[in-house]
Amino acid sequence: MPRFSLKGRLRYGFDNTLTRGTQALIGWLALASLVFVAIMAALVVMTGNTPMEDNQALSFPEVMWHNLMRTLDAGTMGGDTGSASYLVLMLVVTLGGIFSVGTLIGVISNGVGNLIDELRKGRSLVAEHDHIVILGWNPQIHAVIGELILGNEHRKGNCIAVLADRDKVEMDDEIRDRIADPKTTRVVTRRGSPVDLGDLDIVNFNGARAIVVLSPEQDDPDIAVIKSILAVTNHPRRRAEKFHIVAQIHERHNMEPARLVGGDETQLIETGNIIARVVAQTCRQTGLSAVYTELLDYGGDEIYFKEEPKLVGRPFADALLAFDSSSLIGVRTAEGVVQLNPPMTRVFGRGDFAIVIAKDLAAIDANATAPPIDAASLVDRPQSVPLSEKTLLIGWNRRAPIIARELDGYVAPGSTFTILASGPDVADEVEAIRGGMKNQTIELREGDTTDRATLESVGPEQYQHIIVLCYSDQFDVQKADAKTLVTLLHLRDIETKSGSDRYSIVSEMLDVRNRDLAEITHADDFIVSERLTSLLVAQVTGNKELQALVEDIFDADGSEIYLKPAGDFVKLGRPLSFWHVVESARRRGAVAIGYRSAAASADAAQGYGVRVNPPKGTVVTFGPDDRVIVISED
Repeated sequence: MPRFSLKGRLRYGFDNTLTRGTQALIGWLALASLVFVAIMAALVVMTGNTPMEDNQALSFPEVMWHNLMRTLDAGTMGGDTGSASYLVLMLVVTLGGIFSVGTLIGVISNGVGNLIDELRKGRSLVAEHDHIVILGWNPQIHAVIGELILGNEHRKGNCIAVLADRDKVEMDDEIRDRIADPKTTRVVTRRGSPVDLGDLDIVNFNGARAIVVLSPEQDDPDIAVIKSILAVTNHPRRRAEKFHIVAQIHERHNMEPARLVGGDETQLIETGNIIARVVAQTCRQTGLSAVYTELLDYGGDEIYFKEEPKLVGRPFADALLAFDSSSLIGVRTAEGVVQLNPPMTRVFGRGDFAIVIAKDLAAIDANATAPPIDAASLVDRPQSVPLSEKTLLIGWNRRAPIIARELDGYVAPGSTFTILASGPDVADEVEAIRGGMKNQTIELREGDTTDRATLESVGPEQYQHIIVLCYSDQFDVQKADAKTLVTLLHLRDIETKSGSDRYSIVSEMLDVRNRDLAEITHADDFIVSERLTSLLVAQVTGNKELQALVEDIFDADGSEIYLKPAGDFVKLGRPLSFWHVVESARRRGAVAIGYRSAAASADAAQGYGVRVNPPKGTVVTFGPDDRVIVISED
């Protein structure tokens, strides 16, 4: 074993203290200055050069104080008088002061600089409580933060803490550029890994009222999401109360592992499946995407759960007429089961919550009484016989097989589903889903979807519905959206020159900013994937009960949202209150929640003609192309 000298051990200890940073340096400098001042004061006293004040020699402490003042202010020696030895000693004190003060200024300046650098690294503790924590970063984060800001406008001192493995300054600048008005919300960012147990402490995850886990931009992002959930729920210093975690999962086969890790503390949003369902529903109903956006964003009316004692003992059909400025759409039972558009005979019991579309929670009041209804203005139309449909899918990504399967649950037998796409695995994936179809046959045409001749060879004018998917699995966001835009331009030009009846087009976009560019193509609906999933994340973060309701709405089984001809419910060309629409839908076991005006269908400022939850007294004159928005089983 080597032996270390005393000098070596002292040097080692000194080196260790220096590694502690600026505070250690200032401490050593202060000690050295104090020793220096004491030595010089002792020399002054020992050499008999003690200064006099009021004919009395200064004491040793007073000499030390004078010397200390000289070290801090070199100009004080300009008026010194006395012996040559005294002046030399004062010169040494002054020079020592210049050295010590200069060194101190340098150390403090360097320390402040290091402190600023540390703050810019985003490693300081977030001293917040009852805040929202976002783990991870992807292009959806701006929309998520924006919606959470709107949804928490009423909260004073609301805070959103973002933890992501990115430069803090870049995150702050990006959020500041995309979110101009944070209203009552503070947005703070910290750099760290969402799967690191120590980094989670930085954002005080234990004090958060909700935690959002975003899927990162990497291969197999679901694995990173599952690890983040695991880090929160199994943290050795986690709180005893349950967390409210909202997480995105892309692939269905990863849902079960995520459920096992998160348990009942986690609400999982299967983004790919939901987008595919929305596309499948929207391609058959023009304007449906605008309805979903209106229901899910915080800018207009939202869905609320409220216990209404006034409804106890009343059947659902009767309760529909108890709301004037709100729209009843379902029930959450006392056991926590969500029922969208339950049977009209279903009676409200104690502990049941009404599920209502309203401007805000305070606007919900079950005191309305429906005015007399003009029965002659209602239409009692028999159910029409479903006809086979022809759908063309252009483009390809991992959501295409889900769209095909979902659409198969809506269309009538004998329908056809043609795919025009290019890609290395398209043929194999189409073959894998072909055998599972019950109501439609699948045909694959491979080719460049941006090539005009290829598009014309398919004959788009023969289809009732056209879906344009982005190549999100093959290209980056901007290139994928650019290819989609080119395809849309060709389709509209082909339609114009062929003189055919207008076919409906549903297009999937990735970046919401590209939608404005795509408006010139006059597509019927744009499904902006990032925007829609961001709205879902924000809504479920605010109310975890919404997840079950959203899954029910997007599911082919049970009740969904439909846009049906207004002429199927009321007489056209007559000014009628919306009460008449509600009554007509009620008689068919459906819930009317709004309408779409064909005259404003291309006007973004008017929500593309969509009016959700109009006051029941609103008088509307419906035309042949107007639609009524209902929740029904078919």
